Amino acid sequence: MTAQTSEDTLDRAPVGAPPRHPRKGGPLRLALLVGALGVVYGDIGTSPIYALQTIFNPADPHPVPVNTANVYGIVSLIFWSVTIIVTVFYVGIAMRADNDGEGGIMALITLIRRHASGRGRKAALTLAALGIFGAALFLGDSMITPAISVLSAVEGIKTVSSGLDAVIIPATAVIIVMLFALQKRGTHVIGRWFGPIMGVWFAALALLGIGGIAGNPAILRALSPTYAIDFVFGNFGVAFFALAAVILTFTGAEALYADMGHFGRKPISKAWIGIVFPAVMLNYMGQGALILEDTGNISGSFFLLAPEALRIPLLVLTTVATVIAAQAVISGAFSVASQASELGYLPRLRIAHTSEHQYGQIYVPWINWLLMVSVLVLVFAFRTSEALAFAYGMAVIGTIVIVVLLFLYVARARWGAPKWLLATGGGLLIAITTAFLAASSTKIVHGAWLPLLIGLLAFTVMITWQKGREVVTGERGRREGSLREFVDHLREGEPKAARVPGTAVFLDRGKQSAPLALRANLEQNHARHAQIVVLSVETQPVPRVAEADRLCVDQLGDDRDAVIHVTARFGYMETPDVPRALEAIDPEQAEGRRLNLDRATYFLSTIQLKPGRQKTMATWRKHLFIATSHITADAAEHFRLPRDRTMIIGSHIEV
Repeated sequence: MTAQTSEDTLDRAPVGAPPRHPRKGGPLRLALLVGALGVVYGDIGTSPIYALQTIFNPADPHPVPVNTANVYGIVSLIFWSVTIIVTVFYVGIAMRADNDGEGGIMALITLIRRHASGRGRKAALTLAALGIFGAALFLGDSMITPAISVLSAVEGIKTVSSGLDAVIIPATAVIIVMLFALQKRGTHVIGRWFGPIMGVWFAALALLGIGGIAGNPAILRALSPTYAIDFVFGNFGVAFFALAAVILTFTGAEALYADMGHFGRKPISKAWIGIVFPAVMLNYMGQGALILEDTGNISGSFFLLAPEALRIPLLVLTTVATVIAAQAVISGAFSVASQASELGYLPRLRIAHTSEHQYGQIYVPWINWLLMVSVLVLVFAFRTSEALAFAYGMAVIGTIVIVVLLFLYVARARWGAPKWLLATGGGLLIAITTAFLAASSTKIVHGAWLPLLIGLLAFTVMITWQKGREVVTGERGRREGSLREFVDHLREGEPKAARVPGTAVFLDRGKQSAPLALRANLEQNHARHAQIVVLSVETQPVPRVAEADRLCVDQLGDDRDAVIHVTARFGYMETPDVPRALEAIDPEQAEGRRLNLDRATYFLSTIQLKPGRQKTMATWRKHLFIATSHITADAAEHFRLPRDRTMIIGSHIEV
């Protein structure tokens, strides 16, 4: 089995490289806050639709008995769980640990790798590997969230008419396809559309909750933590299993962190504190009050908060809101995949930046369509939101536990947090989150195996790609050698080569090494062009680069050998048009001769991968690495090279 991949797709961004994301400053803009409502909080904001009825679901293998004490205990447990995990940990603390504006588990991995040195290196690398598994779990969450969110909303049609059951699955599938088709328009456009709708949604949550509370104000006593404590320790057998469903109330926590690069920390934090958290908690309180009035209200407690005349409008709003809910994890998945690619855990994917103002707003086509297919498979396989609920919690809490562990390491290594503070506050967080994880593990045979399987598969792909790249990069570096030394030998007439007219442009990722295509052309064809340009392309953390700053030309120590190195810089919103950029090189920079770009030949180095006999990794992993290399982006198309004048020179490397 062999594969051909562009040489530059196998270069890993160096750990500790200069930050690529501009710092966000200036006044907080309303547009970002509204956009955050529409993109970041859809998931956690729609959990009231299904969370309580799942907790009290009589079909659960470990049902929670419906009585007054348990209703107070559950509502109190929800309030304090969300407060501690989302408000205190994620919004108050974790979001301060960013990789130059980017958040999420991959940002923590980057920070850990930067501080991995000395005696703590082994522990840091172990945590980084654990973090990769957490990122893989999050990708599983990105598949499950759209399925359960849209299904739960469309299922509300049963409260209107029981004869419409047959349309639930087809309608869900159509909505999901439309959602993923919208992604290419960009997060800022989606946020502009979805933000105002989610503003209406959170207002509706609050009003419905207030209406329910008005019917039984005593439910407000559940704000006291004593009810949660009494429920957990007074009835531990029931409470322990209930934790697995309580997880559903904070399912969007990791997406909130991962989406930080899309909007920034302040808009996300202010939207949570001022709008989302109060609205969601009021609704849970209202549902609790409704259940206290009549235990028969458990099934569909969310929809029953609304007067019967408003059920259909609420159903429509709920369906739209749950479509938006899927957006949080989709955009989060784009961020995770992009960061994983930069760190060398995934191939270099085609990434489209969709905003001139926020570097982190991106669209990754390959991830988008993979998620869409996966979500549709889950919908048709599980068919109900209740069947997916058990699988849902495991992906969420598994990622959260890992984020807590990684964050505590970063807090110590980066900020020098006192050990006593980490032992007390960190110990409490670990105890709480591992209790949820233990409870969720009891649901493995009931569906929680799914995110673990997805996470394990994604984790295997990522660590295999990282290992394979290390093997290929090491071998390629040995073959390339130093560019300066190569040019010196060329100047001295080694290897012997005939000089042919014209300009040759060899793309490479830096000026430290000689492109394989350049070496191969000289050693195999015994020919060199009259003018040779070794070109590196850099993406800058600004929307557009001024023409005056576009090019940097290095004559590599001699102004008469007709070999130059050019660094071309592009902003993240620009399509790197290499031929057009090279037109700005004047003759003085090109050693006194104008480049003949109208007839220039462009050379790309490619690597033919095939399994070798070396024991670099297991045979099945070698085949997996080679298969994964097929998804790398096409370099010629990306750099707008003329197809009729682009030559691809390959080298064989065994892995």
